[in-house]
Amino acid sequence: MTSAPGLVVRGLRKTYGAHTAVDDVSFTLAPGSSLGIVGESGSGKTTTVRMLVGLERADAGTVTLDGRDRSARPRGRAERLARAREIQMVFQDPYLSLDPRVTVGGCVDEVLRLHFRLAPAARRARVTELLDQVGLGPREAAALPRALSGGQRQRVAIARALAAEPRVLVLDEAVAALDVSIQAQILELLTRIRREAGVGYLFVTHDLGVVRHVTDDLVVLHHGRIAESGPTPRVLTAPEHPYTRLLLDSVPRRGWDPARIAQQRAAASG
Repeated sequence: MTSAPGLVVRGLRKTYGAHTAVDDVSFTLAPGSSLGIVGESGSGKTTTVRMLVGLERADAGTVTLDGRDRSARPRGRAERLARAREIQMVFQDPYLSLDPRVTVGGCVDEVLRLHFRLAPAARRARVTELLDQVGLGPREAAALPRALSGGQRQRVAIARALAAEPRVLVLDEAVAALDVSIQAQILELLTRIRREAGVGYLFVTHDLGVVRHVTDDLVVLHHGRIAESGPTPRVLTAPEHPYTRLLLDSVPRRGWDPARIAQQRAAASG
């Protein structure tokens, strides 16, 4: 007996008036694996993710997780909560997603109270366990979000997402606003958590350096369509599509010519 194939996206399409934001996007995220979705602003990354988590309804296509269809509108509160548990998100700016009036421990406890029937002592123990998992202790648990650094707040956001015990964690530019050294710490943390918890990751980013180190497979979006997809090492070392090559050429390095890249980008847009 074979296991369900994880997150399966087939033929997603979304239009806003005359503008097609996403057109025939398909991919699979196997259980416990890591998939990157890359592309410039306007490529359709955010719209795709919003359809996956249910913030937008697709005009066409299907989304299934472990064989369960997530495409139809959920029926009732119980089904909405079940879907919310399955796919959790971590955003670029965690401060905007954390209640500034609630302590770090309280933010994580809210998720446990919403999704699980646990006694108060069991919830407190689970909060401590989750914060410890992301490298935070009692002092941070008692603090308000504004008292923490950007990296610490991102750790809180990850702990809160993990509290729901999701099958998939969507990381939407989750390290883009952090210093390089803090980025490395968060990415190492995520790698360890994936290894221990078996949660699947969907990295949405414009940073090819991030996906190179933390994803197994890669989807390149351009004007709402998939320009290229495949194993991350192959896509980044032997790209087949001109747009993928343009993205790689746009990464600053020795001998980099921004004027030439700008001309290539203008030609590709035309």
